[in-house]
Amino acid sequence: MKGIAVLISGGGSNLQAILDAVDDGRIPAKINLVLSDRPGAYGLERARKRGIPAVCVDRKQFRDPDSFNQAVLNELKKHNAEYVVLAGYLSILSPELVNSYPDRIINIHPSLIPAFCGKGFYGEKVHKAVLDYGVKITGATVHFVDEGTDTGPIILQKAVEVLPDDTVESLAQRVLEAEHELLPKAVAMLVKGRIRVSGRKVTLEG
Repeated sequence: MKGIAVLISGGGSNLQAILDAVDDGRIPAKINLVLSDRPGAYGLERARKRGIPAVCVDRKQFRDPDSFNQAVLNELKKHNAEYVVLAGYLSILSPELVNSYPDRIINIHPSLIPAFCGKGFYGEKVHKAVLDYGVKITGATVHFVDEGTDTGPIILQKAVEVLPDDTVESLAQRVLEAEHELLPKAVAMLVKGRIRVSGRKVTLEG
């Protein structure tokens, strides 16, 4: 069975959506590792409760990004990760790490890329920017990870309407629900070999 590593930075609700999809057979794979870049991330506890290896590689304990990413890569190899899923992971991957898993690393982002993405756009900052700009539609995007920030080929997107009385919190919750729908679906297609990439174009099969 194919092995997945899920990288997180916080509570791990997207991780939970993946765990649920593994349990009910939608994702025919095994989660070999849950890794956090921050100690105390509740997602690590979610993994431990399932008997899944849970590792913290605290980026603050490293002198530079390269040594941090090398430690992450070492853990991925140690746990035989064939695919890597970024589920609310806030650290930037090094080119070496990205190139070690060509077209096998995916990320979930809380907007409709290419809007409200890139450096500095993460978490509630995205939703605040959406509300400040006054757009009517936002959403969630699953994309492949390349050497840029939120620049890889897009796999799936789901639109979420921005309501007149939305707050950052209410909008974030509805977008999160879209994330929970999209990410397991994308992971399932990835491990089943149903995603084809040609340049920036992604074709979904079956």
